[in-house]
Amino acid sequence: MTLSPLDDYPIHQTAQVMRHVATSDRNFYDRYYFNCHAGSDELMLIIGMGQYPNLGVTDAFACVRYRDLHRVVRASRELGDDRMDTSVGPFRVEVIEGLKRLRVVLDANEHDLSFDLTWEGTIPATLEPRHFLRWQERVVFDSVRMAQTGRWSGHIMVGDERVEVTPDRWRGARDRSWGIRPVGEAEPPGIQAKNPGTFYWLYTPMQFDDHSILCIVQEDEKGRRLLEEAVRVWPSGEEEYLGRPEYRPVYAPGTRDVTSATITFSPPGGKPFDLHCTPVLPVHLMVGTGYGLEPGWRHGMYQGPKPVVQGVTYTLPEDAAKMWGMVDAVGRFEYDGNVGYGLYEYWALGPHPSFTE
Repeated sequence: MTLSPLDDYPIHQTAQVMRHVATSDRNFYDRYYFNCHAGSDELMLIIGMGQYPNLGVTDAFACVRYRDLHRVVRASRELGDDRMDTSVGPFRVEVIEGLKRLRVVLDANEHDLSFDLTWEGTIPATLEPRHFLRWQERVVFDSVRMAQTGRWSGHIMVGDERVEVTPDRWRGARDRSWGIRPVGEAEPPGIQAKNPGTFYWLYTPMQFDDHSILCIVQEDEKGRRLLEEAVRVWPSGEEEYLGRPEYRPVYAPGTRDVTSATITFSPPGGKPFDLHCTPVLPVHLMVGTGYGLEPGWRHGMYQGPKPVVQGVTYTLPEDAAKMWGMVDAVGRFEYDGNVGYGLYEYWALGPHPSFTE
């Protein structure tokens, strides 16, 4: 065993030093996710940083969609002994006030994307339902996530252009999740080759003037509900359960690209209402960032003994054929006279009863 600075805090949960997690599952992870936008098609920035203790790796990425540009900067290093060190190459995450204020930095680098941004939550960080999925006896997902809407201040540099980020315009959502999910180098599939590979998913943390709504829908290839959440949260911390969310997307002809959607909420003892969603600026989260499309760069994949920093740039519409997988879009949300903005994240992979093509 090796001590780290984290061991000096009274937060131990097992008879281990803090750098050792309670499971030896290779797929254990601990991750930050942030998005930043102005509620328009102007720009969307997505940032992630993860630690993978049983793989000995930490990595980070930033992905910006700006005009016709899809640009990613990503970095990886060996995790080492100190899990309180959240720097990865030019990236770092600083917790200024736990669950309220954080600073996220990508220092100037050769890949023409950098930023210095401070996050402040507008609602308390809210714990979501535990995400658990077992397939052919293997636990594929067993994770916990907290979500929060908020505002940003600071600046973003894209090439030579500086975008001033002020909290009156720039908002977003963040989450922290940890547990088990597929990460690292691909494993031999074995019997998992029988897994139909379906991922039917909606995730929409949305922010209105005086409240936020957090919604999740996940279903399998039969349409069975695997995970759901629907809650309205006020800055005071008051929460209202909105019942089972029903999701009805409209796809562009011949595709699974969502052009609009309706989510129906039915609060117990309250009046059902429809919430109308419009994706404003789609960002293909999985392109270049490590979520699994590229065999040489996946979250938690060992990139060698020396720190690695890389840049990936695509332009649209020329590279549109390379844009697929999970979509994280700036979303516009409307219901009962309320207009809000937030993340509209969706993916429809594999068979599902809603598809007729």
